[in-house]
Amino acid sequence: MFRKNFLIASAFFVLGLSLSYLPLDFSIVGQAQNAKVSSPSEKPSLEYQIGAILYVQKAAEYRALCYQAFNWAKRVIDEDEKLMKKLPKSERNRPRAIIFDIDETVLDNSPAQAYGVLNNRPFNLPDWYAWGEMRKAKALPGAVEFAKYANSKGIRLFYISNRDEVQKQATIDNLIKVGFPDVSEETVILRQGESSKEARRQAVASKYRVVALFGDNLNDFAKEFEKKSVEDRFLETDKVKELWGQKYIVLPNPMYGDWESAIYDYQRLTEQEKAERRLKALELP
Repeated sequence: MFRKNFLIASAFFVLGLSLSYLPLDFSIVGQAQNAKVSSPSEKPSLEYQIGAILYVQKAAEYRALCYQAFNWAKRVIDEDEKLMKKLPKSERNRPRAIIFDIDETVLDNSPAQAYGVLNNRPFNLPDWYAWGEMRKAKALPGAVEFAKYANSKGIRLFYISNRDEVQKQATIDNLIKVGFPDVSEETVILRQGESSKEARRQAVASKYRVVALFGDNLNDFAKEFEKKSVEDRFLETDKVKELWGQKYIVLPNPMYGDWESAIYDYQRLTEQEKAERRLKALELP
């Protein structure tokens, strides 16, 4: 009965009705788009995600990595201020900006991910929208403190996400609720059909000098990483190795991402086919 009522509630949300929800699943939009619709007899196997979710929720090492990224980013800002005088005047006088991804970069959706695993519910939009409406995502460790530090230096903050535009108000509310500064209709830039963030990044770069970009997915940094194979993602990462920890700051996300989609060659696969691909991708002694 609970499952039936839950599914009805999710459907009503999509129709725009106001309802209350329990935690819902957020896997990844890309994963959903690349997945075949399961038949009634096919039970999705999501247990492989449990270790990754527990690492995010229970490993002090994960928190340490987050603090490390944001602590280092403060040094990047401070160093940029020292180097500003060496820039051409046209660049020196431009206002500065930082671009954040949102999910698993500044907001933690692991409770929704955990719900999906425990209830065998792969990513679906009704669940994802409903989770967003709850406005319950917490900030990653160190994220709010860093954002406030950057903002205190006069740096504009932009939050560019592939959340859908219909989620904008809930996203703004959630960011403000956990303490992020410079959150507004202007600075929260969501997807309006396109999956690539390049045009949105360039729109910011046309008005500001972008000091740093933050993300958990390589696609958060440059278009060169989009839809590349596992091997090509390695190659593209190596090409810009000087930028990691300088202009590009990566947050850890073992739960999902294009790293996983690349293993599936971005194809529409069943859960069983995905499991087979994951096993074949393992490197052995």
